Amino acid sequence: MAENTQGTDTPTTVNYPDKPALEGLEEKYSQQWREHGTFAFNPDTTREQVYSIDTPPPTASGSLHVGHMFSYTQTDVIARYQRMTGKNVFYPLGWDDNGLPTERRVQNYYGVRCDPTYSYVEGYRPPEKPAKNQRDWDVVSRKNFIELCEELAVEDEKVFEHLFATLGLSVDWDRTYRTIDDHSRKVSQLAFLKDLQAGSAYMAEAPTMWDVTFRTAVAQAEIEDKEREGAYHRVSFHRPDGQKVFIETTRPELLPSCVALVAHPDDERYQELFGTTVRSPLFDVEVEVKAHPLAQPDKGSGIAMICTFGDLTDVTWWRELELPTRALIGRDGRFASENPEWINDGAPAERYANVAGKTVFSAQQAVVEMLRDSGDLEGEPTKITHPVNFYDKGDKPLEVVTSRQWYIRNGGRDAGRREALINRGREMTWHPGFMRSRYENWIEGLNGDWLISRQRYFGVPIPVWYPLNNDGDPDYANPILPSEDQLPVDPAADAAPGFTQDQRDVPGGFTGDPDVLDTWATSSLTPQIATGWAVDEDLHKVTFPMDLRPQGHDIIRTWLFSTAVRSDSLENSVPWTNTALSGWILDPDRKKMSKSKGNVVVPNEVLEKYGSDAVRYWAASARLGADTAYDEGQMKIGRRLAIKLLNASKFVLGQGVTEASVIGGDLADATDASVLTNGLDRALLARLREVVTRSSGAFAQYEYARALQLTESFFWTFTDDYVELVKDRAYGARGEAEQASVHAALATTLDTLLRLFAPFIPFATEEVWSWWRAGSVHRAQWPTAESFATTVSEADPGVLTTVGQALSGLRKSKSEAKVKQRTEVLSATITGTAAQVALLEVGLEDLKAAGNARELTLAEGTVEDGGLLVTDVVLAEPEETPTG
Repeated sequence: MAENTQGTDTPTTVNYPDKPALEGLEEKYSQQWREHGTFAFNPDTTREQVYSIDTPPPTASGSLHVGHMFSYTQTDVIARYQRMTGKNVFYPLGWDDNGLPTERRVQNYYGVRCDPTYSYVEGYRPPEKPAKNQRDWDVVSRKNFIELCEELAVEDEKVFEHLFATLGLSVDWDRTYRTIDDHSRKVSQLAFLKDLQAGSAYMAEAPTMWDVTFRTAVAQAEIEDKEREGAYHRVSFHRPDGQKVFIETTRPELLPSCVALVAHPDDERYQELFGTTVRSPLFDVEVEVKAHPLAQPDKGSGIAMICTFGDLTDVTWWRELELPTRALIGRDGRFASENPEWINDGAPAERYANVAGKTVFSAQQAVVEMLRDSGDLEGEPTKITHPVNFYDKGDKPLEVVTSRQWYIRNGGRDAGRREALINRGREMTWHPGFMRSRYENWIEGLNGDWLISRQRYFGVPIPVWYPLNNDGDPDYANPILPSEDQLPVDPAADAAPGFTQDQRDVPGGFTGDPDVLDTWATSSLTPQIATGWAVDEDLHKVTFPMDLRPQGHDIIRTWLFSTAVRSDSLENSVPWTNTALSGWILDPDRKKMSKSKGNVVVPNEVLEKYGSDAVRYWAASARLGADTAYDEGQMKIGRRLAIKLLNASKFVLGQGVTEASVIGGDLADATDASVLTNGLDRALLARLREVVTRSSGAFAQYEYARALQLTESFFWTFTDDYVELVKDRAYGARGEAEQASVHAALATTLDTLLRLFAPFIPFATEEVWSWWRAGSVHRAQWPTAESFATTVSEADPGVLTTVGQALSGLRKSKSEAKVKQRTEVLSATITGTAAQVALLEVGLEDLKAAGNARELTLAEGTVEDGGLLVTDVVLAEPEETPTG
């Protein structure tokens, strides 16, 4: 086989294998593309020449499933198309390897857990076999734990990279990044400091959604509701005159944290109570009755207790009604062990002692039992099912805990910023367009700023230290910040500027911020990380704002929105101009595939079974935004298409055509269009010209699935009809001129089809290209209507369709007569409209040859379905099969 030399225009000799096959093409060409730099970005460029893609960095601590193959293929199809149109495609890939998912994987993989109070052990290696019981796991220092996270993440990324290369992603493998590497940490910390300087980032002590298992704060975008069983408890508060006021609550354990009762201002039942006080059961704390429009008259008794804090509604009431703070649940999910100051000694304090130090669940049981004993629980609890807030990675309900955290302003408390971010969304082009409403609805529903600090170990450290006063208390109002040239820093390990390590955590010294940035706070900067913001301004200038952000529609509220927030605050710009939203992959029961449901499919299995081109065909057949069922049937069709392309190409090249036979090719000695003397050949190329125009138009609208459908439909017409019609001429049965005409049509069609199919089935197209062309098909120019000769544009593409219908009619007659297709047709009549008859006359000789027909009569007439009618078919007597 001829060598496929990247970048040369020298024609190759035609050299194809005896038995073309798909097996082995992925390994062969993924290696060749990397060695030749086929998809490398050229930094010597202008912004107008570049097509820049903000590729989603997959979570390297997880496992890839078919959903990754689905969405990443769709992006790659777009990238390959843009590259073939002449764009200098900037297509980097990152690995999202910081944060909680990596920590959890490391804990389970090595059987270790982190305790920051432990000392670092040089050269530590975890046990060869992790202990089954977590209580027996090794406890390691923060530094040792981070080293293990780094080590495992790198190994996971090698597996991911091999799989993506096998899938045929045309990313620039010289431009990869990790969200925890020095470059990403520097960019992330610098962005935080710039947001802090501009007032977009700030620290506040406030009620925060908290996961008691992972001991970390959780942002609004990471919260999901899960239906859980619970119960309404009808509990009585007491008015000064002894009358009872009943509330109904699912969280009676929060009674010691009660700060007020609240009802709707228009609720007539409670008008006389507004402004008065009542006393709480068990703990005898005086609280005021307030009015607020968020109270629901039709829920329970219509009046509710406000506790600090039961849920986010409590937070709203607490803030807007300026209520006291009586928080008791700590970061460990347990009630404070000491009696709070607002609960008096004696019986109230004794009752609180029954819940002190308990978990929420145990405290609820204790409070309900005490309410029964005191007579303040009316009736028995009524069981219900209701939505409860969970961290999307957690398995226990969230609590609202007061803590000091870092925030970034995102419009949740600022109408002007909210409107600005909505307008940023309108500066982007959305594919599909209706997805923009999800972005706007999320912004309009925000109830607070973006909480970005996390109480974890493996992540981008918050680059802040605090001076300690003489009592050893941090001065949070005057943080110590690093200079840009010191980044990245780790305040938990590095001394603050102007201090030494022996001054850490001592009065008059300093302390480092122990937290890390939320992983989205770094992932929100992927455009800045990839394009060299503040690091490589030349690269940034030609790649930002990026042209495309592809991602799943389920993370519009997290990744897409957070990226828009950061680009707006840091660069006063949209981060990209087009956003492409992929749908979900559904199982055969139309349920979303997810690891938690156990219905995911491992990519390796289907790639090995059907091949990458087949899997890509399935993925590219789905429109953007459309949830798509996992369908191996589609993969089988894709594999059949790829194999048919190999075999059809072998037939075409077997006729003796070369690249010099291509009309409109880029070679100086390419065939002139005048060689197309046959009307059927011109009709074929006229039809192909239409496909090129419509396919290009579909790609321009990001409707790649439509482009694939157009190309595939033409391909099967080409192989099933045209090739069968012209075989006689191709072998020279009607002279050199007719043979030259069909050779030019075959070569031009093959050349164009390979380019049209290249984004979708890159391995089969590259293989065929190497049989007769130099370089890579993926660096070839995308076909254009202008490259087709005028003689082609003036031809009627209907000739091929009509002649193909007539051939099908003849074949059907033979099938119904139960004779072989090679049986001669002595005579037959084909009836159609005058226009159809005229088209048939153009390809009549090819029709006779393909149908083995001696005499065909064309008659004008009307056929019911508008098609052709083949009648009066006289067949030759079947040949007798020799015996003996």
